[in-house]
Amino acid sequence: MHSLRPLAKASFALCSLLALASAQAAGISDDKVRIGVLSDMSGQYSDSGGRGSVEAAKMAVEDFGSKVLGKPVEVIFADHQNKADIGGAKARQWWDAEGVDMIIDLNNSAIAGAVNVLAKERNKVAIATGALSNALTNEFCAPTAIHYTVDSYSIASAAVDAVMKQGKKDWFIIAVDYSYGKVTSEIITNFVKEGGGRVLGTVYHPFNAGDFSSFLMQAQSSKAQVVALANATNDTINTIKGAREFGMTKSMTFVPQLVYINDIHGLGLEQGQGLVFATAYYWDRNDESRAWAQKYQARMKKMPSMNQASIYSAVTTYLKAVQEAQTDDGPAVVAQMKKMKINDVFSQNGYLRDDGRMVHDMFLVQVKTPKESKGAWDYYKVLDTIPGDKAFQPLSKSTCYLVKK
Repeated sequence: MHSLRPLAKASFALCSLLALASAQAAGISDDKVRIGVLSDMSGQYSDSGGRGSVEAAKMAVEDFGSKVLGKPVEVIFADHQNKADIGGAKARQWWDAEGVDMIIDLNNSAIAGAVNVLAKERNKVAIATGALSNALTNEFCAPTAIHYTVDSYSIASAAVDAVMKQGKKDWFIIAVDYSYGKVTSEIITNFVKEGGGRVLGTVYHPFNAGDFSSFLMQAQSSKAQVVALANATNDTINTIKGAREFGMTKSMTFVPQLVYINDIHGLGLEQGQGLVFATAYYWDRNDESRAWAQKYQARMKKMPSMNQASIYSAVTTYLKAVQEAQTDDGPAVVAQMKKMKINDVFSQNGYLRDDGRMVHDMFLVQVKTPKESKGAWDYYKVLDTIPGDKAFQPLSKSTCYLVKK
């Protein structure tokens, strides 16, 4: 009997070490959860992202209690300047040297793609709320990468379908000359052809272009009934303003793809009235969304974009998953997120798929006339609700290696 005591002690010591290792692995890696908001802080996407994205993330952390598993949660931020090399370098620095656990926003598709690659290599969580390219859940998908808000497929499907039902079959596309514009123009073309229509031409313009007259003249010369705009923010606003100046909106229907409420605020209802597009979020949808948006407005002096609202949702969901998984380990947290249903100020009927796509209901909206609006930020009429399973690309069309066919 006595001869077994050393063995028993050694066995107990080994079990204790394994339990300690397991507890450390299951806890918070460095006694703090760090969330990095990587956004356009100074360029044309800064109004729909930027400081507003940082504030939305902070609001989520505060509402969660500023701690998870008894450890503090910190929000830091950086400006990617809409340059993939700068964004990638910052993500690498955050993950390799500064203990960041999750990076969010990424409101540029080229940057989001680069960060997804790094997330896959490092098993870290990347949540793209501001990027649009479907490539993020196809060729750039990763086990710990999530595409949260909208994408090229979801914003095109509802709007193209609505206009095609009006009998308008001849289209022309004006697109920004980088990943988002190219992917979106291809998706629009596919939807138009599937609906029995024709795309009479596509023209690409530089990012943050100053003059759209030549691109608009090409659209006018095509004799198309519809002009789809595969650009965003200032580029979309300036395209629409130019079209109205040339009198093109009287004979041609303009269908913008990515529109934030900030864009309509800047454009004004006089010029924006009648525009139809798909959105993931409208602040005036219900009591819960109104209450949160008004809280945000009190801090930022404006209503949140759908990107900023989705950041609040995504950070909250992430922290809930950390709490449930009892760890900030990237793969474990994302696995937990994929078990969750997401219904909050942003998401309706939300859930995460194997390809990293967060599926949720979308809304087809029309911009109100000045007479219809009851005041500042009362801009949309909701025409239709599109169930998430219909709005987003089906998994059967996915090229993500994580999807089992």
